[in-house]
Amino acid sequence: MISTYIQIGNRRIEPGYSVYIIAEMSANHNQDFDQAVRILHAAKEAGANALKLQTYTPDTMTIRSDKEYFRIGKGTLWEGKTLYQLYKEAYTPWEWQLKLKEIADEIGIDLFSTAFDPTAVDFLEEMGVPVHKVASFEIVDIPLIEKMASTGKPLIISTGMATLGEIEEAVQAAREAGATQIALLKCTSAYPAPPEEMNLRTIPHLAEAFGVPVGLSDHTLAIAVPVAAVALGACIVEKHFTLSRDIPGPDSAFSLEPQEFKAMVEAIRVAEKALGKVSYEVGEREAASRVFRRSLFVVKDMKAGEVFTHENVRSIRPGYGLPPKFLKEVLGRRAACDIKAGTPLEWRMIS
Repeated sequence: MISTYIQIGNRRIEPGYSVYIIAEMSANHNQDFDQAVRILHAAKEAGANALKLQTYTPDTMTIRSDKEYFRIGKGTLWEGKTLYQLYKEAYTPWEWQLKLKEIADEIGIDLFSTAFDPTAVDFLEEMGVPVHKVASFEIVDIPLIEKMASTGKPLIISTGMATLGEIEEAVQAAREAGATQIALLKCTSAYPAPPEEMNLRTIPHLAEAFGVPVGLSDHTLAIAVPVAAVALGACIVEKHFTLSRDIPGPDSAFSLEPQEFKAMVEAIRVAEKALGKVSYEVGEREAASRVFRRSLFVVKDMKAGEVFTHENVRSIRPGYGLPPKFLKEVLGRRAACDIKAGTPLEWRMIS
């Protein structure tokens, strides 16, 4: 049976539930295991629900070649490098990942990873990750998606660069291979990504088109875009995380530092509270303000039998008198008794 939500540990992820926030470590460990551990702890302290790794080696991603095909062109942070050079610099040693998972379990934060080839899926299954992640660049690798889906674990698929048809093909392949819990992430695969290219209104469209939870994988430089995404229905937010952008690395330039990530988490939590539900009820605090609405007051001393006019009755604050909508009915009628200026008008005072 296809589910409209995904479950990661004890966290249910769908609209109306608390947003699931992922800190992406990527290459920000700089090949230093102790730094990776510090990132894990800092992510937990900043309020992340999960830390995400990437599981590959240079040889599982590409081949060692200087041919033009394998050299990164202009327009990215990695211009001039070969793919092999980039992945050799950026990969997370697999033996670390087992240790990081143990630490994550001890401190109470989810840890999972993006697998980039079938051997990585097998490795992560042995590691016991609670969910599998498909990177935007791998959304066209249908055999890899089928491999992840066959595990029966929830599947999160990033959709950067993908057409609607490619997303549909990936989702269909995952479902046919056994995935019953799928989430999609709206993503713009630019590093960093300019806000004007984010097109966040795609989020509710994806949710409607595929009947799955939708979130955001964000590469912009601040926290406004993730908060806006939550307002549009994002159930998941993934953001790159570093101890400091002053520490050089392939991903550090578009990663949030701990205090920034914490500010993002806090803003998201405020936003999701503010979204609430469709409601026209008057809240407890709002009810206290109703007394300051306008109402009809007698504003000049009146004698019994005197005619109500615009001179002696007005719509003013506060709200103790008749509602202003009755002003036309009151004008031209006579006072049933003497009325002092500053008295809220009541029906008993009108003959």
